[in-house]
Amino acid sequence: MSDTLVIQGGRIIDPANGRDEVADLFVADQKIAGSLTAAQRKNARVVDARGLVVAPGLVDVHVHLREPGQTHKENIETGSWAAAAGGITTMVCMPNTVPACDNAGTIQLINDVIQQKAVVNIHPTGCITIGRAGEKLAPIGSLARAGVKAITDDGTCVQNNEIMRRAVEYAAMFNLVVMDHCQDDHLTDGAVMHEGEWSLRLGLRGWPSAAEDIIVARNVILSAHTGAHIHLQHISSAYSVDVIRRARPRGIKITSEVTPHHLALTDVCLRDYNTNFKMNPPLRAEEDRQALIEGLLDGTIDIIATDHAPHTDYEKDVEFDYAPFGIIGLETSLAVCLEALYHSGRCDLSFLLARMTHKPAAIVRLDKGTLSEGADADICIFDPDERWVPEAANSFSRSRNSPWHGQPLRGRVKHTFVAGHQVFDGEKITSPKAPGQEIRPSGMSKAPFRESR
Repeated sequence: MSDTLVIQGGRIIDPANGRDEVADLFVADQKIAGSLTAAQRKNARVVDARGLVVAPGLVDVHVHLREPGQTHKENIETGSWAAAAGGITTMVCMPNTVPACDNAGTIQLINDVIQQKAVVNIHPTGCITIGRAGEKLAPIGSLARAGVKAITDDGTCVQNNEIMRRAVEYAAMFNLVVMDHCQDDHLTDGAVMHEGEWSLRLGLRGWPSAAEDIIVARNVILSAHTGAHIHLQHISSAYSVDVIRRARPRGIKITSEVTPHHLALTDVCLRDYNTNFKMNPPLRAEEDRQALIEGLLDGTIDIIATDHAPHTDYEKDVEFDYAPFGIIGLETSLAVCLEALYHSGRCDLSFLLARMTHKPAAIVRLDKGTLSEGADADICIFDPDERWVPEAANSFSRSRNSPWHGQPLRGRVKHTFVAGHQVFDGEKITSPKAPGQEIRPSGMSKAPFRESR
């Protein structure tokens, strides 16, 4: 493969640099180049991007890859395939694995697998507490030295305020961001969906918004008290948005994210007891959804992240109360956000892409999400108007728990490049770590197969 690349005639949108123009984009030596020499042009591979958007590779700071310990649901390799198919070139994976990522040895194991098998950039996080049990702090210094970008007990929330205070203080010493899953466990015991009209109609235990709001307020207070950066994960409640909005003008170091599914769906979707709509935090009411959109548009909420949470069919295909929380979202996140925000006229492409590229990268201090000259050539090329229907048979993820399967979407990824290497061409995955091999969706089987050229 040529070391040089010309992406020709696309609409280049690079929000970090305020760039939005139809032009050619050049890649040389795995980096974005300002221009190519005559010799480089002669040998360059040319990609026709006319009519397409050429953007930085998307950055997702909230992903569950299930390795080690639950690789029947997903693993680092298959998760990276799904990310590449969704235009995501950099991910931050959560530590709720088995064993949990509460020590440097487990982080090293994950980094070794990433180095060997991932086709996109993946960065692990470490736990706040040992075993994510909320009782004793994990060795934060050792985790920082092992290379984690953040600490979090995601999937659980530290209930003890004293432990959380010490965690954010220690994290600040090592320049780590603390990501928090905001949930008061005492208010959600046995709850399976948003507390409101539809929980009453369906006879399901309700999950009050206050369970999130209380912890959001707690974290705002702790950040103000300690000066530490706390990132609030998957915000879902209108009141939480208001708490964050009032904190921001005071200079409190709080950032937050919203998921594509909370921007697009509400608790009405659970009317048929479909467990693919069961997630944590739960889908809430329409007024919450609108508040999330407004919070994103006015800058109260900083970024979009998928909270990709794979589960097997047999785990989800049970009575609603017993099904696990979570859905997959790597392959559909861009299209869902385009539908909810861009095609609905709520924002332009540059605004949306900023919340999915350089802004999430900045939260975890990654030099990603731009097309600046000299930056890594991580690139997403997509058609914002192409209509398509995601199907389980065409998914690269090992799990199939998506509410979007069979539902029409608008906006599709056509090419994904990581460090100048094409890892997705609209149909198949190719890995620079396995030359000559192609990875295609596996039909209805649980894991994609490899096909030789």
